Amino acid sequence: MIESLLLVSSICIDAFVASMAYGSNKIKIPIISSIVISIVGSIILGISLFVGGLIKDFLPGTLPIALSFSILMILGIYRLFESLFKTYIQKHLNKEKSFTFRLFDFNFILQVYADETKADLDKSKELSVKESLYLAIALSFDSLAVGFGSSLAGGGYIQTILLCFLIGFLAVILGSFIGKKLVEKSNINLSWLSGAILMVLAISKII
Repeated sequence: MIESLLLVSSICIDAFVASMAYGSNKIKIPIISSIVISIVGSIILGISLFVGGLIKDFLPGTLPIALSFSILMILGIYRLFESLFKTYIQKHLNKEKSFTFRLFDFNFILQVYADETKADLDKSKELSVKESLYLAIALSFDSLAVGFGSSLAGGGYIQTILLCFLIGFLAVILGSFIGKKLVEKSNINLSWLSGAILMVLAISKII
């Protein structure tokens, strides 16, 4: 249970911070959009857990645990410095490009990854279901690696997926609410906290 909470918390921190940014920018996230974000995040995490669980059965001895530790530790270290990577993306992608909705528009998803508020493409100050889908995909980049790495060492998959949906939904609602209460626009970076949690989770796999 504790490992599931750590894993889900490391993933949902991004949704919380992104929602704070939306709230402080006075961009509304409707309940249905919050649900979409949570569902997509849970599905992507579930897929990565399932794939990792399948691969684990074909790996010998303690190799799954070693891989689990390595993946989570590397991702944790990356998360500690993620703000630098996002700054690089913001500088090198064409900010002036006019975007249209295309499924799996990776360039647009990268922009949303670097600056979550860009998902409000039509500048309506309200996140539509389509826009929330792009935001959810951008927020779920880490879920693929985290879920895969964690599942190599085993765990309660159903419990983790349900926790991801519940905590993810609450993170979006709470983050948006707190953001609305801020006088100035939010520019909070908690990727370091997610990184620290992932490193703790990695160590727990070999203890």
